[in-house]
Amino acid sequence: MTARRGRRPGAPDTRAAILAAARSRFADHGFAGTTIRAVAADAGVDAALVHHYFGSKDELFLAAMRLPVDPRQVLAPALAGGVDGAAERFLAVFLSVWDDPELQPTLLGFARGVMDPSSSRLLTEGFLPVIVQPIGEALGIDRPEHRMPLVASQVMGLILLRYVLRVEPLASMSTEDVIATYAPTIQRYLADPLP
Repeated sequence: MTARRGRRPGAPDTRAAILAAARSRFADHGFAGTTIRAVAADAGVDAALVHHYFGSKDELFLAAMRLPVDPRQVLAPALAGGVDGAAERFLAVFLSVWDDPELQPTLLGFARGVMDPSSSRLLTEGFLPVIVQPIGEALGIDRPEHRMPLVASQVMGLILLRYVLRVEPLASMSTEDVIATYAPTIQRYLADPLP
């Protein structure tokens, strides 16, 4: 019997191989510089198999980032109410996810990875355009490509100080106090005129 040629067929470890290849590609080449075809080649599978498992590059990126929740799905109800009051609704959902003791360890790992300077392309070419900017688009705000990085700066600062470094008094502030403190600034970024 002769050995089969060509790419290996799908197997239980194929999905894991695709995700490992995707993580490496996204980290080295950023979101824009990563293609489904390149990930497939690195994983030793056909590009159609990557599409079969993940559908799109956005979905592959989210799976490769090992997020315990899909931010688009979790935030959808908060965004449905439109831009008025969006910051408060967004922060309520955001804090409920981050304060969940079962989700927090994975989220902390993701945050540390995204904030690592060597992974800056994951943030600028992946996380911002795939996850953050669509939030602004869903809200129907003008210039989401300018507004949403401003929102992200507040949210990333909150993650860093409250969850990663656990700086007081922010680390022990109640959810209500965090929302009352951050929501006005985030709402300004979403709705007020930009300079």
